[in-house]
Amino acid sequence: MSAPSMKERKACWEARDEYWKCLEENMEDTSKCEKIRSAFENLCPQQWVKYFDKRRDFLKYKAKLEGGVFIPTETTGKS
Repeated sequence: MSAPSMKERKACWEARDEYWKCLEENMEDTSKCEKIRSAFENLCPQQWVKYFDKRRDFLKYKAKLEGGVFIPTETTGKS
């Protein structure tokens, strides 16, 4: 696989941003963003899509931690 050109990278990032925006506006309802997700997957290399998905999950988790919203689950300590 060759590296994407500047134009291809820009199109990928714009598709990613549009998809993330759709998710935010639709309260994470992926069914309402299927067409945008498809465009995102078509414009970005597969490895980038996986990275961006993980990155978004991490950023949401980090925001919860920093905002004091995250409540860890209790562990019983049993093995």
